[in-house]
Amino acid sequence: MTSPTVDEHDRPEPPQVADEIATLFGFLDHLRATIRWKTNGLSTEQLHSTPLSTTMTLGGMLKHLAYVEDHWFCHVLTGRERCSPWDSVEWQKDPDWDWNTATEDDAADLRALWSTAVDTSRRQWDLFAAEHTSPLDAPVERPVRGDMNARWIITHMVEEYARHCGHADLLREATDGMTGD
Repeated sequence: MTSPTVDEHDRPEPPQVADEIATLFGFLDHLRATIRWKTNGLSTEQLHSTPLSTTMTLGGMLKHLAYVEDHWFCHVLTGRERCSPWDSVEWQKDPDWDWNTATEDDAADLRALWSTAVDTSRRQWDLFAAEHTSPLDAPVERPVRGDMNARWIITHMVEEYARHCGHADLLREATDGMTGD
């Protein structure tokens, strides 16, 4: 397998000809790298800022995406309990805890939390895929709303990142004027 081409923002280009797993993860990794790019270089204050008429911040987005990575790849895909800090959250009291508490974290901690979650998700996928002949078709027991297969989880993660990359474009431009796809 050849190494992916990266663009001027160090984002891997999704493969144009590949199997389904490589294509799905190619797009997911491109979107993950877009979030990294859109949040790099910002101070803690900038990551906490709300430059638009929204409570959404880029720091909150990093913490939310760290939670989403852990939830889908470590909790749902593998059936493990949630990892720290997610395991001690009283989600019923604050369903948006990940977004709301990001203002308590500095920029380096938010970036590290997200980056670690992405690395852990990749390892969890590799372990899961090694255990299944057709990993995308492998059934996954979902705690609520019925079972699914692993393909659904990866496709959902692509959708989750794509949606937040659009938010990140707007927030970053409003924060310091940086633009780009």
